[in-house]
Amino acid sequence: MPDVIRLLPDGLASQIAAGEVVQRPASVVKELLENSVDAGATHIQLLVKEAGKVLIQVTDNGCGMSPTDARMCFERHATSKIRQVEDLFNIRTFGFRGEAMASIAAVAQVELKTRRQEDTLGTRVVIEGAKVVLQEPCPCPKGTQVSVKNLFFNVPARRNFLKSNSVEWKHILEEFTRMALAQPEIAFVLYHNDAEIFNLKPSNLAQRIVALFGKSYKENLLPCKEELSDKSLFGYIGKPEAARKARGEQFFFVNNRFIKHSYLHHAVMTAFERLIPEGSYPFYVIKLTANPNTIDVNIHPTKTEVKFEDERAMYALVQSAVRQALGVHHLSPTIDFQLDANFDQPKQFSAEPDSLPLSFEEYQLMRSHTRSQQLKSSWETLYPPPKRTSKIHSIGQGDSSFFSQSSASSDFTQEEQTALFTSEETSLPLPKLMLLHGQYILSQVKSGLMVLDIRAAYERIFYEQHLQQTSATDATQLLLFPEEIHFAADQLAQLIAFAEELKQIGFRIELKDANQLVCTAVPAGVEPLSVGQVLAELIEQAAHFTNQLKLSQKETLAAVLAKRRAQTAPLPCEQEVMQDLINRLFACQQPNYTPEGRKIIAIINLDTLESLFV
Repeated sequence: MPDVIRLLPDGLASQIAAGEVVQRPASVVKELLENSVDAGATHIQLLVKEAGKVLIQVTDNGCGMSPTDARMCFERHATSKIRQVEDLFNIRTFGFRGEAMASIAAVAQVELKTRRQEDTLGTRVVIEGAKVVLQEPCPCPKGTQVSVKNLFFNVPARRNFLKSNSVEWKHILEEFTRMALAQPEIAFVLYHNDAEIFNLKPSNLAQRIVALFGKSYKENLLPCKEELSDKSLFGYIGKPEAARKARGEQFFFVNNRFIKHSYLHHAVMTAFERLIPEGSYPFYVIKLTANPNTIDVNIHPTKTEVKFEDERAMYALVQSAVRQALGVHHLSPTIDFQLDANFDQPKQFSAEPDSLPLSFEEYQLMRSHTRSQQLKSSWETLYPPPKRTSKIHSIGQGDSSFFSQSSASSDFTQEEQTALFTSEETSLPLPKLMLLHGQYILSQVKSGLMVLDIRAAYERIFYEQHLQQTSATDATQLLLFPEEIHFAADQLAQLIAFAEELKQIGFRIELKDANQLVCTAVPAGVEPLSVGQVLAELIEQAAHFTNQLKLSQKETLAAVLAKRRAQTAPLPCEQEVMQDLINRLFACQQPNYTPEGRKIIAIINLDTLESLFV
């Protein structure tokens, strides 16, 4: 039997190794920026085209390389950082394993131009798929420029697995933001498709945070600092009222290296306990400094995970610093945790029926005579028919066919759902509906008491209205004065991903410059003065609706707008308006739950009520 074990060809081995380091364009950005920082650069420029799929170019004014080093840097495991085993436990640089440039060159077309200060001419190296095509002298400024073109050109399967440009661009922005926060003393410039996104001057950490995330962060930053004999902490945390429901603005750095560490994140969250609502996440940029001998950064190919020699001590350091920062500024838990973040504004309700998005008369016209007749039998099984003296036309003519669309997912019986309607043939209306604390509608049913959450009901109604909207022509209100809205680059990238859905649902938005939008129209029902806040909420909650609830982009947008509109919907004070709200709710495909899965209706049965008086 012949031998079956063979050595892999160098090209194939390089491509396999590259899979650990180069997962997407953002991976290339990370490695190249780290190399520029290691080279001592004070000015770094990143140029990206088509979210890095066409071009990623990093130019720095660092120390540069000799002709030999320029060629050797593309060899696997070639590094200037490691000489012996002991060096692995004293790492103070970003790149040290000699894998980045070799991995990038294996899956892309790479051009390198570099020159040292003492050299008259620089060196140009061209590599395609790990094969050296050209090496020659060339004139160039001091420093290094690396151009990575057509990523995964020789691995079509990997290229096909890349996400859309908006998603890949978001990942690039994340890597750029992390590096810019880690090195505020370095100037960073970012271009995307020839448009300048950031031009960050050398500054301190607070100024860099404001430059990256916007001026609104300036008033919400709290400094935190703690020093021990062998470790220290410095950074900024956000005030509790600035906490958001979406993750993404939490940054840990150890010796200026960005890391992900759930244990340390738990320390921060514990310090914020009872200061922020459950499910919210505070902003923080925390930079830790420790002896490299006590940290292992070589446990993951991307070097974003580290292991501390004494994790408990580091946990206590982080928790103590954050608590002290909150205590110094006399912050106390004043947040009402019973209120949703989207509903914590003062109620501004109108009890007029015509202020509803769909009037009562319009809604009644939509109901057919056939459907009205279908409720008759169900109604009679729920309540014993009284003596018929005269026919009274009820304000909420029932329709059991409304429930057929969602019967499979309904938590309530046909009788309980039907109990919210009346019949044309009955001589008396249903027991009166009752408004409780401006938040709930109470109704007597055969099995006990039915409680309906008004805000949740409006949220379901508005959500399905937006989903059914296929054209924004009749649902758009023009703004008298166009509103200019400023967003950070990462937020803008997320909005771009919803561009088509925003247009379809009624927004008219144009890009004024790299980080500023101009809105000329908004959907009907959205307050013109709050368009910036609505879009900010969309960005904040998009990850929650898209990732956790697995909603499409259109569903995500509809859910966020529904939440926003529900907080200013009119309070149904009158019987007719309350009944109309109930009718419209049960006309929905899924009347029992909000888009997030929260219950809209609850039944308190008679046994439960009786147990309260034992």
